[in-house]
Amino acid sequence: MPEINQHGQVVNDIVPHWKGASVLRRTPLNGRFCRLEPLDATRHAVDLFDAYALGDDSDWTWLASTQPESVDATAHWLLGKVMDDALVPYAVIDLRSERAVGVVSYMAIERLMGSVEIGHVTWSRKMKNSPMGTETVWLLLKNAFEHHYRRVEWKCDSMNVASRRAAERLGFVWEGRLRQKLIRKGRNRDSDMLSIINTEWPERDAELRAWLAAENFDSEGRQIQRLEAFRQGVAEDIPR
Repeated sequence: MPEINQHGQVVNDIVPHWKGASVLRRTPLNGRFCRLEPLDATRHAVDLFDAYALGDDSDWTWLASTQPESVDATAHWLLGKVMDDALVPYAVIDLRSERAVGVVSYMAIERLMGSVEIGHVTWSRKMKNSPMGTETVWLLLKNAFEHHYRRVEWKCDSMNVASRRAAERLGFVWEGRLRQKLIRKGRNRDSDMLSIINTEWPERDAELRAWLAAENFDSEGRQIQRLEAFRQGVAEDIPR
């Protein structure tokens, strides 16, 4: 709880025994629908080029990169992430096909402050209408909080309404807009900031686990209850 210090000023909570979060290493994270595998430019380039080829430039509008036009261009793009020591980059592996279908990274890692961002989110259309996106973010959140991070961030272009809605569905809380944060592809970018903090995580974790559970999917892999239903604690049937 906030306190009054010796000067009569209100100061915020003490964080007892804080020594910083643990190092986030490039190790696999395993789920039921997908596996997050440390990104490898050689091993994952063909799969990701094929996956991204199912889409078009509209999938890349709000991203820093553009759609790679060849396997070699894909490998070059991936290598930039692999060689960046400030990132912990992953390929999302679809367990049904054992092929890479997306990319995501930890970034903006501030271990001593206990803060980390989920970024470089580049899903292919092979992840569309599947639980892999939700499970991927849950695996990253779970791993970060297990490593004693106090805050996990999500930032997106303010025009990328779909990204913000996806984050809010997962339980991220909108904190505000960073005006004129970047210039991207020659255009101004205002960045929307969202986060989940460690005190919120047990509830978010329970909701995500309940949604991802086998019993929440029918024989054709369709969800039975929406994630929002678990958050509200109310059963909700999905029209067939």
